[in-house]
Amino acid sequence: MTSTRFLRSTALIALPALAAVHAAPVVSTFGPLRNRVMPRLSGQGRTDHVALTFDDGPDPLSTPFFLRLLAARRVQATFFLLGAQARRSPGLVREIALAGHEIALHGWHHRPLLLRGPRSTYDDLARSRDLVADLTGRQPGLFRPPYGVMTTSAHLVARRLGLTPVLWTCWGEDWTARATPESVHRTVTADLRGGGTVLLHDSDCTSAPGAWRSALGALPRVLDTCQERGLDVGPLRDHGTDGRSSAPRT
Repeated sequence: MTSTRFLRSTALIALPALAAVHAAPVVSTFGPLRNRVMPRLSGQGRTDHVALTFDDGPDPLSTPFFLRLLAARRVQATFFLLGAQARRSPGLVREIALAGHEIALHGWHHRPLLLRGPRSTYDDLARSRDLVADLTGRQPGLFRPPYGVMTTSAHLVARRLGLTPVLWTCWGEDWTARATPESVHRTVTADLRGGGTVLLHDSDCTSAPGAWRSALGALPRVLDTCQERGLDVGPLRDHGTDGRSSAPRT
C-alpha cells in the first residue's frame, strides 16, 4: 500500500471516531438523565428559587408583551437571545437590559451545533457575544445551544469565550401549533421543582406562527404556582448555580 493510500485509509477509519467525540455531549439532551447527573448544565440552583428563562428573542411583535407582564409582576428573567434577531431589533435588546433582565446567548442562528465544526462554532458565538456586548455594554456570561444540543466543540469554544452553558430542567413545549396556555402551564409544572430552570419562548421565529401566545398566556399561572409553592422566581444570575452572571464590560 502506498503512503497516500495508507493515509487515506487511516483518515477514513478515524472519521467515525472523531464524529463520536464531537457528538458525545449530545447525551445531555435527554432531560431526565441530564437533570440527574448534570445538575450544573441543567441549571439547578438553590432550592427556594426558580430561574425563569426565555429563548429565541428578541422579537418586536411578541417580546414587549412579556416585558410588560414581567414588569407588572415585578419579576426579572434571563433572555437567551439569537444574534440575528438582536441585530434586527437593537433597541429592544437595550430595553430588555434596562428593565434589569439578564441577557445571555442562544447563538447567531438557530442551527444545530452538531452540524458545525470548531471554527464555525467559535465564529457563531463570538459574533453573538460581541453584538450583545456592544448593545448593552455588558459581556454576556451564559450560553444555551439551539435545541439544547451541546458538542465537544461547543464546550471548548464556550470555555474559550468565557461562557457557561445552561440548559433547563422543565419546559412548556410552547413551540407547537397545538400548544395552549393550559398545556404549557401543565407541562411546566409537572416537572417544576425548587432549584429548577424553566424554559419558555418569547418569539415564534423558530416555532409555529403565534406559538408565543401560549407561553404568554401560561406565564401568570406559572408565576402563581411558584408563589403558591413558596418559590422565588428570577434570572439565572440569582439562582445560586456555578454559572457566571453578566459582568461590566472592560
